[in-house]
Amino acid sequence: MGERALRGTRLGATSYENDRNTDLAPRQEVPYTCPKGHRFEVPLAAEAEIPSTWECRMCGVTAVRVDGEQPESKKTKPPRTHWDMLLERRSIEDLEEVLNERLAVLRAQRRKSA
Repeated sequence: MGERALRGTRLGATSYENDRNTDLAPRQEVPYTCPKGHRFEVPLAAEAEIPSTWECRMCGVTAVRVDGEQPESKKTKPPRTHWDMLLERRSIEDLEEVLNERLAVLRAQRRKSA
């Protein structure tokens, strides 16, 4: 196209190509259902690996394939809390000693300010 033909258009924002004479990749519709009862289909390429879960389009909950096997539940460790990590480093007796030291410092500061 000449320079005049492109003047005033939004280059990059609009495609001037059409889909005539093109072959689209083969597709398959994979049905999913969520625990809230929503059922929807996701178009995927025929050679794509089909995921066993998909986010529900209606409510955002994790949906599972209708005709597929259920996803395996992975064994996970319970989350470690700050208290658990503290107990790995110190014993209860050590913690009580540190607490008493800090309380003594705070009480001394209160006596000075009062």
